Amino acid sequence: MSAPSFPSFTPSFSSFPDLPDPGPSKRTTSPDPAIVQRDHPDEAYQRNKIDRNNWRDRKVDKEKKSKREKHIPHIPETTRHSSSWVKDIVFHDERNKQDEDRRLAAQDHSQRSFFSDRKGDPLNITYGGIHAGDLPKYRPVNQGRYILGLVGNWSVSRKSGKGIEIVLGGNRKQLGLTDSGTRTLLNAPARRLTASASNHRYEEVNGFLPLPSRVGRVAGEVYGSLQDEADTDSESSEGQEDNSDEDEGPLALPSDQLAIKDLEQKIALQPSSVESWLSLVTRSLVTVPPTSKNASTVRAEITLSILDRALTAHPANRTSRRLRLIYLRAGEEVWYESKLQVEWEEALKLGGVEIWMEWLEWRIRKSTESIDSVVTDATRALQALGGSSDSEVDKLRVVWRVAVVFQEAGFYERATALFQAQAELTFEVPQSLYGLPIETQLEALEEFWESEAPRVGEVGAKGWSAWTSSGRPEMSAINDESIQMDIGAEPSTDPFSSWYNDEVRADRLLRAPTRSTTERAVSDPYSTVLFSDIRPLLLPLTTQRAKSIFRLMWLALLGLHIPGFSRSLAGDAWDRWSYTFFTSPACLSSIFPEGGFARQFLADSYSGILIGKEREYSSAFGPIKEWSLNVIEPLEWVGKDQWRMWTARNVEGVNQEFARAIFSQLRCGTEDHEWDIYALAFEAAASVKQALKLSRSFLSTARESLAHWAAHARLERLRGRIEDARKVYHTVLIAVRRPPTHGFVGQLWWDWAEMEWLSGDQELALRVVMRAGNVDGSGGVMVLRAKRNLEDIINASHERWKDREAWIKLRAVIELLAVSSPASALAIFDTQPASGSRTSAEQQESLTVASLLMLYDHSSTLRNPTPPAFLRDRLQVALEMYPSNTIILGMFLEAEKGYGLWGRVRSQMSQVNKDKDITRRVAEVWMAGWEKGRWEREIERTRAGLFAAAESERTKNSSTIWRIIMEFEIRAGQMQRAKDLLYRAVSECPLSKELYLLAFGPLRPVFKPHELHGFVEVMADRGLRMRRSLEEYTRNYREVRGSDDLRGDPEASDDEIERDARERRRLMPY
Repeated sequence: MSAPSFPSFTPSFSSFPDLPDPGPSKRTTSPDPAIVQRDHPDEAYQRNKIDRNNWRDRKVDKEKKSKREKHIPHIPETTRHSSSWVKDIVFHDERNKQDEDRRLAAQDHSQRSFFSDRKGDPLNITYGGIHAGDLPKYRPVNQGRYILGLVGNWSVSRKSGKGIEIVLGGNRKQLGLTDSGTRTLLNAPARRLTASASNHRYEEVNGFLPLPSRVGRVAGEVYGSLQDEADTDSESSEGQEDNSDEDEGPLALPSDQLAIKDLEQKIALQPSSVESWLSLVTRSLVTVPPTSKNASTVRAEITLSILDRALTAHPANRTSRRLRLIYLRAGEEVWYESKLQVEWEEALKLGGVEIWMEWLEWRIRKSTESIDSVVTDATRALQALGGSSDSEVDKLRVVWRVAVVFQEAGFYERATALFQAQAELTFEVPQSLYGLPIETQLEALEEFWESEAPRVGEVGAKGWSAWTSSGRPEMSAINDESIQMDIGAEPSTDPFSSWYNDEVRADRLLRAPTRSTTERAVSDPYSTVLFSDIRPLLLPLTTQRAKSIFRLMWLALLGLHIPGFSRSLAGDAWDRWSYTFFTSPACLSSIFPEGGFARQFLADSYSGILIGKEREYSSAFGPIKEWSLNVIEPLEWVGKDQWRMWTARNVEGVNQEFARAIFSQLRCGTEDHEWDIYALAFEAAASVKQALKLSRSFLSTARESLAHWAAHARLERLRGRIEDARKVYHTVLIAVRRPPTHGFVGQLWWDWAEMEWLSGDQELALRVVMRAGNVDGSGGVMVLRAKRNLEDIINASHERWKDREAWIKLRAVIELLAVSSPASALAIFDTQPASGSRTSAEQQESLTVASLLMLYDHSSTLRNPTPPAFLRDRLQVALEMYPSNTIILGMFLEAEKGYGLWGRVRSQMSQVNKDKDITRRVAEVWMAGWEKGRWEREIERTRAGLFAAAESERTKNSSTIWRIIMEFEIRAGQMQRAKDLLYRAVSECPLSKELYLLAFGPLRPVFKPHELHGFVEVMADRGLRMRRSLEEYTRNYREVRGSDDLRGDPEASDDEIERDARERRRLMPY
């Protein structure tokens, strides 16, 4: 165990102990230092003579002592090693030790120079180091071999970066857990010591014990026949082998090998078990860490060897899509392109949207041609999925994926045009075209598209149906507001940075397709989208579910993230490409701390006294928002800061006018309350006042819609008008009594009770809850009757599962209001039945979040006395069950804030090799800066987590995670490291334009001109969209700066390399 490390300091005389008076001395007292003069040569000679005499006297005393030791009688060797001699030594040592302890105990503690604490502080493990106020001070002496004031034989063994390591004796270093010898012992295979089957070590044979012996047999000595001698030798050898086995014991397999052995036995009994094969793959990959050398290739080979056995072990395994996808993903690391193509064609015969989506992902990763090749592959996938109504949602997944590829490659207008045309085909079909084949409808839609009339999302758009009914009028020229990129007016000092700024600015603002008659269409032909560019991707949508999903997909494409939406459609792998909002400038600035990586000092000094600073934290509910769909509705919020799905920061980079037009034009009647609630949530993010105006317009045409009344009351609460919200609840619930199982009745009752409860009026809240249970009055009997009525309502059937959850919360909150018992309230949630279906899993997560929020409001918001561990323990369990739920994560951080136990938060971030999704990885980056001033200490842990994400099979091809990695290194100041990672990023995500542009913007200081020209050539080869040619910027730059400066010229790279070579030769050999 290594010794603790101590920081060096400037010693003072107050740190030395008070020593007793040494008594009279033979030396004379020193004169006053103020009148000391330089020594005279005679005085120096006399002092040196006295020193030589003292040395001669000490030498004579030493010789006399050695002569006395010669007269000590010699102790024989046998006597010295006898037991009596050892016992006598031990007795005297123990006695001397006891005498020494008594003398030390009798001394005054104030006279001791130090105290010995051999137990150690257990909080050192929690905080990762010794407390700053408890660090011992030291000063090295004698060339750093010893420590001043450290008595005994302690000496310095080794110096490290954080301090020193001391050992006793100075000859042998104490072993620590990081030493090579200790690691060898820890890595050695374990041995299990088992008891022998017999009671005796040696079995009796023919009346004697055949003890094994290594002494050879004497020549001529005969004990029997040759057969007997051979038998005896064999028995002796067997005994010797048994002896060695019993001494060493059988080797015990480690836990991972035992698990693999058990899985092999299960597979032998049931070779068609897909779960067993996948568990075997997982267990086998544990032996190869992702951070080791050539880890990807080795792990892929291990996976292939196991899955080859699985595919041939049983015929049913060959039809398993899960096994086939993992098999193909592993083969992508080691197979040639031809073999991989053959294997994919074989897998596509199985069919299914999972196979086709993964095949499309593979084609996108390997795309080296133009973006049209992606459209061709997507068209093939759409045709293979069939034309039934059940496959409409699956086809929408393909269309959404292609639209995201359009945006990543820079074709924002094409992505917008695709969704505009699909919206016209879905919601604005003319009456005369109903029921006709899709080809006929597409031909008519092409005529509307070529007329360049206003489309969905644009100002003045009335739709395809209105244009047809009005006689197909000719449209006048539309004023297109564009960004003027004047590259010659005020040239920048660097043409590459100027080109980067214009490209980024245009990509963020120019996303709607323009018309062919505008000026921008002349300079940028890709800004105009022809109908033939998007026609193969248009779908006939007939079901209401597909139409609703299409609208939510468009919101996500605009940058309005809906938590849990992508996971409700498919598995968790969708977050690799669908979470594009993480890369927006507003989200990136909120993920990373504003102060950068500056370290905060934890103490200040006032008049020589250290005063600790109060730890500062940001809000525990951060910018990352993810949970299952409808766990928290769009107009619900958490905490006093009203943290909800969309806030002002979430809509900062969204074209708000375009989004408002989409909400207005895609509304399906007055009963489309779900879409209206999303529209109100969007308006409330920008302005609650404007959201209330929009809500009143909805209520003017839907007076009987309880969903709209519930949304309006929440907006009143959000604005702080509690009295107006109370009037809404009283009018809707009391004036007109509705059945408790009616839609949105339970939600309205709970919203009213929650408002009164969080306002601090518990008596009024209790009356509201009892009135919800159809009980009037007060007292214990009335409370019991209200509980029984609420339980009957819970057990009844409801139109919406959120209404049943609202009644459960009403039943639980009455325990807090009546008897103030958090345990009884949580027991109401715990006793609710759970199922294993997807919908029931979402409901169970919603119930878990509801119970935790109720306990959080009771203890943290309302400050009611509650045991702290009561909430923290439940939060930790819930976080393990739902690791990507940021509501639970926020409450977990808030519960840890008051106690400063960073170890609990660190344990959530230390699981770097665990397979995590994009949300959890990005949330951990934000968590590192949750405590202000802690970025510098958490930078390596954060980098390890991001590196694990880059190595994970799930996230390594995600442009979102690579953008986060690059932003992290840039903000950390590691430009060279970021440059090296950028080459790998563009290799993993070849169609992400944003990654290429980083070389021209934040990483411009570490890139040379010829490297940037190489990036532009690669972008052109891969078909990425560039709005302006870089040559225009470099040409203007040369005209302004003159022909002598050739940084923008491609030939300047050769001159720069030659100059560097000449400078290196001049400086040699230095």
